[in-house]
Amino acid sequence: MLRFLWNSTRGHRIAPWRSPYLLWRMETYTGVKMTQIGFLEFWGFMWTERANLWRFLKWTAEMDGYVHPRRGS
Repeated sequence: MLRFLWNSTRGHRIAPWRSPYLLWRMETYTGVKMTQIGFLEFWGFMWTERANLWRFLKWTAEMDGYVHPRRGS
């Protein structure tokens, strides 16, 4: 999960609402244009979709486990 968050906010870790990748993901999910997403829209989306986002992060962690298996497992 942390790997996805770290990679998706590259260059914008202090201000993730400016990350082109996250804005693009929000645009494809909601249909709202990237140029219309600001601080309040970003955090409002994060709050209202927190359950789906958590499920997505758990899924990315599971997929990462297939790509980068732990030694000895």
